[in-house]
Amino acid sequence: MTTFAIIGAGHGLGASVARRFGTEGFDVALIARDSGRLDGLAAQLTAEGINARGYSADVREPASLTAALDRAAQDLGPIEVLQYSPLPAKQFLRPVLETTATDLAAAIEFSVYGPLTAVRHALPGMRRLGHGTVLFINGGSAVRPNPRYAGTSIAFAGESALAQMLHDTLEPENIHVAQLIISGAITPGHPRTDPAALADTLWQLHTHRDGFRHAADDRDA
Repeated sequence: MTTFAIIGAGHGLGASVARRFGTEGFDVALIARDSGRLDGLAAQLTAEGINARGYSADVREPASLTAALDRAAQDLGPIEVLQYSPLPAKQFLRPVLETTATDLAAAIEFSVYGPLTAVRHALPGMRRLGHGTVLFINGGSAVRPNPRYAGTSIAFAGESALAQMLHDTLEPENIHVAQLIISGAITPGHPRTDPAALADTLWQLHTHRDGFRHAADDRDA
């Protein structure tokens, strides 16, 4: 079996995406900082018949992130699909004139260094498989800078550039990189931004492998 690894796994969108990929036959590696929440989510998915395990890591600490990815691959199998979607810290959501250089450094570690570390570490396994998918999930400030949220506007722009370059570089190797932009709230019951609907969108990005940037809703385009 191969593995779907989600960095930034939680009980909202993360759980829905894990469930979507898990029901398609993937083993699921749940990666986030809070080991207790990961264990609870893994138990919930396991009770639903999905082989899921939690691995604690901090995306701003490369050694812990690569160790978690290594453990996941050893326990579950090679990582075929990697999703990068951790929630930004509150300090990244300050207005531009209240944002410090230290805030920006942390945001860039979170949104650029973290995914670069994860992708570079998972890439050899995808190459051995002969295929793979990397999914980036970002808010609307990734494409429209918002002075109320300076940290994510700047760091997400860097993450978007990284993801676009990875898409262009890895496409000839049958490794698909895609970005999903979700502006505003994830809304239960909404036809396009309900967690289950977004999970299905991400599954389609993995299977259809068509283009780089996609919008969750018309307002995200």
